Amino acid sequence: MEVETPVSTDEDESGVSTPVGTRRSFFARVTAAISAVIGLSLTIPIVGYVIFPAFQRKKQEWVPIAKIDDLPVEQPKALDYTVTEKDGWLETKATKGIWAIKHADNEVTVFSPICPHLGCGYKWDGQDRLFKCPCHGSVYNLKGIVQAGPAPRPLDTLPVKVENGELLVIYKEFKSGLADQTEI
Repeated sequence: MEVETPVSTDEDESGVSTPVGTRRSFFARVTAAISAVIGLSLTIPIVGYVIFPAFQRKKQEWVPIAKIDDLPVEQPKALDYTVTEKDGWLETKATKGIWAIKHADNEVTVFSPICPHLGCGYKWDGQDRLFKCPCHGSVYNLKGIVQAGPAPRPLDTLPVKVENGELLVIYKEFKSGLADQTEI
C-alpha cells in the first residue's frame, strides 16, 4: 500500500487552495528578483547622469582678452575678462576686471583685481605710479609688491600666455588675508 504525503496548502480569498513552495511561487520570486536587478541597473546611470554634473569642478579655460599690441608698455590697463561659466547644469556669463601690464621685453603680467588683504578692489594711481586699495591703505608697485599697508602678500598674478599676438588668461580667485596664495 502506498502512502501519500500531504502537501501544505494556503487558501486565498476565494477559498481555492494553492500549494506553498510550488514551481509557480519559485518563478514569481525569481522574476521579482530579476526585475529588481534590471530596475536598479537602469536607475543608477540615470541618477548619476542627473547628479554627477553638480559634483564636477569648474573647468577653467584660456580666454582671449586683448591684442598684445594694444597694451601700453609699463602702464597698467584695466581689461574685462568675460567667460561663460558652466556650473553643473547652470550656464552663466561672467565679466570680471583684471589688470594687465606689458613690459619692455613684451612679457605680460596680469593681476587679479582683488586686494589680497580683505578682498577689496584696488585702483591704479597714475600720478604716484602705484596700485592703491582704498579699504585699508595697502599700496603695491608696478610688479605687485607690497609697498605699504597691512596686505599679507603681493598682488595675485593670473596665468597668462600669448598666442598669435593675442593675450590669453585663466581667471582664478584666491583667499584673502593669508600670507600664502591659496586658490578658492
